[in-house]
Amino acid sequence: MTSQLNVDTIVDKAGSGGTNVKVGNTSTYVSDGGNVTQNTVQGIAKAWGNYDGSGTTFQDSFNYSSATDVNAGDYDMNFTNNMANANYAPTSTICAGGDRNAGGGGIGLETDEFRIIVYNSGGGNEDSTDVVSSVHGDLA
Repeated sequence: MTSQLNVDTIVDKAGSGGTNVKVGNTSTYVSDGGNVTQNTVQGIAKAWGNYDGSGTTFQDSFNYSSATDVNAGDYDMNFTNNMANANYAPTSTICAGGDRNAGGGGIGLETDEFRIIVYNSGGGNEDSTDVVSSVHGDLA
């Protein structure tokens, strides 16, 4: 027998606000079109961070315990909770010159947007047919 729970809001026992909800590794969600289901846990970022390589600190992060400055521009990102295997897909962006703000020629991290600048091997700007990004962090 299948059960269904229909509610607008889940609150704590006292009725004073939200509550923690645990989601199992086998939980699924239905696609926008309703035809496909996906594993919920696999679609969630397992780690993300904004790292200051010049000062060796994180501005903000999730599941990074630390970073190791191996060499100039070479960093090892260390997880708090390890990945299950080495077949994960990290995505990274760097600020090539300037600072993190758009006015400084960097990647332009703002609360409402960020800038991507593609450089060719000669160091000049170049259009690309494959500009990809992934954004994880805290929403306002």
